Amino acid sequence: MKTAFLTLALALAASFAATAQTQPATTPAAPAITAPADAYTALLAATIAEQNTADKAALPATIAKLERAASARPTDWLPRYYQARGYLKLAFGGADSDQADKLLDQAEAALAQAQKLPGADQAEILVLRAYIYQGRIQAAPMTRGPVYTGRVHEALEQALKLSPDNPRAYLVLANDAYFRPAMFGGGAEKAKPLYEKSKALFATFKPATALSPSWGEGNATATLARINGEAAGTAAVK
Repeated sequence: MKTAFLTLALALAASFAATAQTQPATTPAAPAITAPADAYTALLAATIAEQNTADKAALPATIAKLERAASARPTDWLPRYYQARGYLKLAFGGADSDQADKLLDQAEAALAQAQKLPGADQAEILVLRAYIYQGRIQAAPMTRGPVYTGRVHEALEQALKLSPDNPRAYLVLANDAYFRPAMFGGGAEKAKPLYEKSKALFATFKPATALSPSWGEGNATATLARINGEAAGTAAVK
């Protein structure tokens, strides 16, 4: 069981890293963010774009920019949301367990602030919270896997009640299933319908604003292609 949870944690780390990087040419590009003349919106749009492609070394600078944005507009939930995502990306970026926990604490604190602000998209907050829980599993898989897996699913179930067509909720569910050991009910066959659902929803998904969360489509497409490739390889062997 310990080996299985360790494998799950490593796979989740790889999955988040893949989601965070620039999408390959064979996968759909993230929706373009057009920044209006408003200086605040322009700063936030540029910082979100930087965060989407930033490596570990560049992430702290984007988090600092988001802090300035949050100070400029303390009632806007988006800077705190993207701060949380930045800390989460750092936690998945190869930090040791102690460092990861500190980064995840910062991610949770930023997300808690975002959740309280007017206009916050509670479904998106819950999806990111589920991802943070997966980060907790990575930091200590043998002890936390059985506990935080339930929290992941609880957060995503709540998110889907609020936003039944949220493609990121299905993506995180799919990742959870794909990287879960078969002995715990996971695997590619369990995950494939969830990736297909996520991909279909991304095809029609329109962010509420130019700055609203829009990440994840490339990861859904690439992983589904990998699953189909694995299935084709298995059939060929037979």
